[in-house]
Amino acid sequence: MTQHTVVVGAGIVGVCSALSLATAGQRVTLIDRQGPGEGASFGNASILATWAVVPVQTPGILWRVPKMLLDPLGPLAIRWRYLPKLAPWLLRFLAESTTARVEALSISLGELMKGAVDAFNPLLEAAGAKGMIQRAGKIEVFETEKGFHALKPIMDIERRRGVRIEELDVHELRQLEPGLAPLFVRALFYPDVAHVVDNYRLVQVLAEAVVRHGGAVVKADVRGFEVGPDGPRAVLTDAGSHPCDHVVIAAGAWSKPLAAKLGSAVPLDTERGYHVHLPTPGVLLRHPVHSSERAVAMTPLETGIRLAGTVELGGLDAPPDWRRADILLKSARPWLPGLETAGMTRWMGFRPSMPDSLPVISRSPVHKNVLFAFGHGHVGLTLAARTGKIVADMAAGRDPGIDLRPYRVDRF
Repeated sequence: MTQHTVVVGAGIVGVCSALSLATAGQRVTLIDRQGPGEGASFGNASILATWAVVPVQTPGILWRVPKMLLDPLGPLAIRWRYLPKLAPWLLRFLAESTTARVEALSISLGELMKGAVDAFNPLLEAAGAKGMIQRAGKIEVFETEKGFHALKPIMDIERRRGVRIEELDVHELRQLEPGLAPLFVRALFYPDVAHVVDNYRLVQVLAEAVVRHGGAVVKADVRGFEVGPDGPRAVLTDAGSHPCDHVVIAAGAWSKPLAAKLGSAVPLDTERGYHVHLPTPGVLLRHPVHSSERAVAMTPLETGIRLAGTVELGGLDAPPDWRRADILLKSARPWLPGLETAGMTRWMGFRPSMPDSLPVISRSPVHKNVLFAFGHGHVGLTLAARTGKIVADMAAGRDPGIDLRPYRVDRF
């Protein structure tokens, strides 16, 4: 008898999980209160950031907390009003920033990154969308020598995890990206990085493939679960009940209350990210370009150029601070002479983040038919296909080929 799995959450992680399950022969229902890809997956930087093997909370971050509170427009900022609610998460976040913990966490991130881009291949084939991922590499640029040397400890960890990095002089940078202004003193090239030509469309075509493989996509708000002696036997929504054999919670920043209803308390919070999208930029960008000095990424998409980045810790309810999006544009203007802003749009979304920067990819310790796949922070797009394959393996009782203990839901 075909197993029926309900996947809660139609962002990139949920959709990749659903399609991995569907292509493995399971009947799948994908449920979200929004349409596929309309949450964080709508506006991310569209980069498969396989270099991102270093957690956000690096050593010394404790001494940056006062600045985070005092500068609402800094690359990493905390909203004062949210601080009391954030405090438990923030304390765990700081505890995970020791040199030893950062090294251990980077190893766990590195294990997930192995094969992360290739994991998309069977999903893209199932969706008839092979050309949506471009393996162009990524350029890291530096406006100052100080910025370059500040990144060296991070680069050392990246190299220990097997990330390939090539140092460029200004002439080589000019050859790779002739459209950039001559403002940079150093650059790095990450040849194994890929990007998606339209991250929102990717989620949609993968969701359409779920339907073609016999699944269903339902727009509804999940309210709870009907739990029997062997675990959840139905997912309850505002539009009806969905019987199931397995449940996958992949609801991104909204996963915490759903996990709690299933007996697992998780210290999940959200990093609010912003983007500016320029549909007719008037300039050519060949590669994703990132600046760690300004926490800004520029990505060439089939729909224009996207500027994305920065972190704001402020919860799910506070209104956007559009000044943070405007800073992205202010940073990029000098870099790309002739940049046009006609038709520009701004966006804010929620990265689901754990205090140790590792996702939750785990079977429930309470219900054997519940799987968790959330909390990917800055690497949700990057690890979505890899996570989806692991979810399908766990659901089928197969060995996923990776030690999942670092990502368990009850690790705290």
